[in-house]
Amino acid sequence: QDMRYAGADNFTGAAVPGYGAPQCWLRTEAAKALAAAQKDARAQGVSLIVYDCYRPQRAVSAFVDWSRNADQRTKAEHYPRIDKSALFLKGYIAEHSTHSTGLAVDIGVKGWNFGTPFDFFDSSSWTKAKTSKTARAHRDALVALMRRHGFENYPREWWHFTYKGADGAPSYDVEIK
Repeated sequence: QDMRYAGADNFTGAAVPGYGAPQCWLRTEAAKALAAAQKDARAQGVSLIVYDCYRPQRAVSAFVDWSRNADQRTKAEHYPRIDKSALFLKGYIAEHSTHSTGLAVDIGVKGWNFGTPFDFFDSSSWTKAKTSKTARAHRDALVALMRRHGFENYPREWWHFTYKGADGAPSYDVEIK
């Protein structure tokens, strides 16, 4: 795991409210499916790396507040070609996130090049964006792996996957600790 929002290595540049510990919380069915995906990945000689799972609603609200402040210290690393106030409009951050249902996960594969880093808000991070042959193969393989285990990819973020049944699922605001 590399739970980014529990520390400062994320697009806000600070630990995010609601992340009191670097833990991955998911609803039972999504956790079982993610464990099966990891088992499948290991059988292929690789390992998943988890960046985010359940996200408390207070964290989503903190993202909204962050988008309205003047702090630009993470711009070059995370959103170099877009104003951070447009991140919601462009669909990179949502005021209501499937992460808050416990049915979404942000993941990659250890050692794989996906063409952009996690949480790089740019069209080059779209799952089907033009990229290197290696990054294309890695993105396609990750999508196929997760789909086999009941997850669907969000097309604007190669790393974001939502487990089936998230539509209409309740959101939560429980601090991770």
